[in-house]
Amino acid sequence: MTTKLIVIIIGMASTCLSFCSQKKVKQPLEPPTTEVTGVSENAADVATLPAFSMQDVNGNKVSLQSIQGKKVFVNLWASWCPPCKREMPSIEKLYKSIDTNKVAFVMLALDDDFEKAKKFVTSRKLTLPVFYPAENLPGLFNVDGIPVTFIFDERGKLIKQVNGSDDYDSDHYRKILK
Repeated sequence: MTTKLIVIIIGMASTCLSFCSQKKVKQPLEPPTTEVTGVSENAADVATLPAFSMQDVNGNKVSLQSIQGKKVFVNLWASWCPPCKREMPSIEKLYKSIDTNKVAFVMLALDDDFEKAKKFVTSRKLTLPVFYPAENLPGLFNVDGIPVTFIFDERGKLIKQVNGSDDYDSDHYRKILK
C-alpha cells in the first residue's frame, strides 16, 4: 500500500471511532447548537418537556414532568460514548455552580445496562443526578446522535438544544439557566 492510502484509511478509521453509534442513535448531521426562539408549527407539539418516566439510581420512578416549574437541563449520554465522556466534567462544573432550587439536571443514561452508567459516574466521582429510561424514549428524545442536551424553561418550553458535545462550564450556560 502506498503511504497516501494508509493515511486516508487511518483518517477514516479515526473519524469513525470519534463518533458514537447505536441502533437508534447516530451522529447528528445538524449544527451542534440550536437556539430555539421560534418553534415551527410541526415542532411545536414536541418542543415541550415530554411526559416521561425515568428511574433514579435508587430504583425509584420519577416523572420528568414532575420537575416542571424549574428550568430543566436534560443530557442524553452513554458511558461508551467518547464525546459524552469528554463533556461530563464541564456539565459537573455547571451543575455545581447552579442553584438547584431553580434548575433540575437530568443526566439520562442510554447504556444497555444502567449499572454501567452508575459505575461510570461513581468511578469519575461525579455528583450529577443520573437517570435511566423507565419506558420508551419520547419522540423529542429519539435523536440521531449523542450526546444531545435539551434545556427547558420553567413552563416546560424547549429553549435550547445542543446536538453533540459542548463545554458547559461557561457564563453562556449559567446565563441561560439563571
